[in-house]
Amino acid sequence: MTEKTRRTRRHDPNRRERITEVAEELIAERGLEGLTHRAIAERADVSLSSTTYHFADREALIRAALEHAAERFAGFVRSWAQEYADATPDQVAEGLADSVMACLGEGRTNAVVDYELHVAALRRPELREAASRSARISTEVMTPLVGPIAAATIPPLMTGLCLHAMTAPTPPTRDEVLTILRNALRPPQ
Repeated sequence: MTEKTRRTRRHDPNRRERITEVAEELIAERGLEGLTHRAIAERADVSLSSTTYHFADREALIRAALEHAAERFAGFVRSWAQEYADATPDQVAEGLADSVMACLGEGRTNAVVDYELHVAALRRPELREAASRSARISTEVMTPLVGPIAAATIPPLMTGLCLHAMTAPTPPTRDEVLTILRNALRPPQ
């Protein structure tokens, strides 16, 4: 390693963020069991002492990964809601169905991290506030689109649909998911 590379690493203002992102990557690949300071240091190309400087223990790493995942999701859902601001309930259902199907493809890694970290919050009460943030934000941004009742229904429904799609031996089709979402978003009669 050259002197210049070492100097750059020493003065790396994004090191904490990179460590957090690598923690998410490792959680997606290995689960919480595979999350260690040593594995993060190797993947992030930082010293082991850097990981322990920024995150005293594994619990701090888990908390940081959950907060980072919640922030990422908040940005996604706010952007999504802006895109559908003038949409009909049927168009909203279509967009939500696409989001469920994304859990089977390009969104799978983020979904796995989210679920791993939410399961961690079952046993770690200090993580529950951060874990519930995504549902609160989803409900908040969906309320203007579909009303308060349907908006409150969407977060747990989407969680169940994505988790089912990701774990079922045969994932549901987009049409099956869309039927469920249309029924859930149908205004009360």
